[in-house]
Amino acid sequence: MTSSPSRGTEFYSYVQCALVVIGFAGTAANALILYALVASKQHKKHVLIFNQNALDLFSSVFTIVTYSLKLCDIYLTGTIGYCLCALLLSDSLIGCGITGSVINLAVITIERYLKVVHSVWSKKKLHKWMTYAAAAFAWIAAIIYNLPLVFTTTAVVDGVCYAYELWGNKMGRMIYTICKIAF
Repeated sequence: MTSSPSRGTEFYSYVQCALVVIGFAGTAANALILYALVASKQHKKHVLIFNQNALDLFSSVFTIVTYSLKLCDIYLTGTIGYCLCALLLSDSLIGCGITGSVINLAVITIERYLKVVHSVWSKKKLHKWMTYAAAAFAWIAAIIYNLPLVFTTTAVVDGVCYAYELWGNKMGRMIYTICKIAF
């Protein structure tokens, strides 16, 4: 007879295995799309679409890495243990990719709106450098949004990762939660 906590742990392991499989599917699909864009030389014409797939590929690869490590149940120590905790086991790199993806989708929406609704204006005023800057902004903003927070609220105690757990005060946590919902 199995106790309730072991069934919960077993279920959680199945979920992590499923996430690894989903990560492989996402990696394969996004890598194929990126390859097709490069092979057809469309990656320069559709910079934001290429960037979207690159962000999704980034998230998929780190989903595989993160949840494979979580399945291994590693005992964390020292600086390397803290870095593994903060960057991988906390899902922060996956979060960077997802946040960048959301920002990039908003940029694509704005760009398409301008091209359709204000086509004359966009032909005159929308320059190639703006598109590249917007693509870079998606990456930079995602990193600035995710990484400082994870490093300030994460710790390794007795070999266990406590990500996003150490808040200076309740107000800081509340402000972060409100900003995350609003974003």
